[in-house]
Amino acid sequence: MKKQDLTNLDGRVAAAEKRTGAQIVLAVIERSDSYPELPWKAFALGAAVAGLSVFVKAMLWPGWNSGSEVMLSAASVLAAGVTCALLCVCAPGFARLFLDANRASAEVCQYASALFLSREMFATRGRTGILLLVSLFERHVVILPDTGLRQRLSQDALQTIIARMTTALKKGEISRALEDGLDSLEEVLAGTATEASGENELPDEIIEEKGE
Repeated sequence: MKKQDLTNLDGRVAAAEKRTGAQIVLAVIERSDSYPELPWKAFALGAAVAGLSVFVKAMLWPGWNSGSEVMLSAASVLAAGVTCALLCVCAPGFARLFLDANRASAEVCQYASALFLSREMFATRGRTGILLLVSLFERHVVILPDTGLRQRLSQDALQTIIARMTTALKKGEISRALEDGLDSLEEVLAGTATEASGENELPDEIIEEKGE
């Protein structure tokens, strides 16, 4: 993220904390898992498509399959698979085509939970910490409120905030997604805010990690 965006968001977090009484942490993760199966899925697809084309050619022109042509066909099948696998490594948009939605959701949730614990976001006086995490590769949003906020944030409210953030995230607008999340969070929590201690118990700086 750009330095100006980070500075603006730091200020937005501080303002939102004053209005809501929550201790808000934003996190931007490049990807929540390495997903080693994706290149293999891409390889299988490329090889299958190339193999199908060889089969169709054999059906249409039965006499073409000399020894050298068979070797060339086998090489083309292998090359197609390798090309797709390399594309999967180099082009996130292509790799995302092979990503299972349920697996992605589980990995991002697991990453968010681990981050919440490792950064000790539970260690606030009123258990009012809350993590807003976006995982860029998966285009997935997770919001984890601590126990002191759960009664003030219904599941429906959380899903509404996540949906709003995801819309911007899918357009590649990371800063906008986080701003939308802060705005929505303020709308929900401001009406039930208790008097805040004024102490900033969790850092306002945005967490940026490459992930797995």
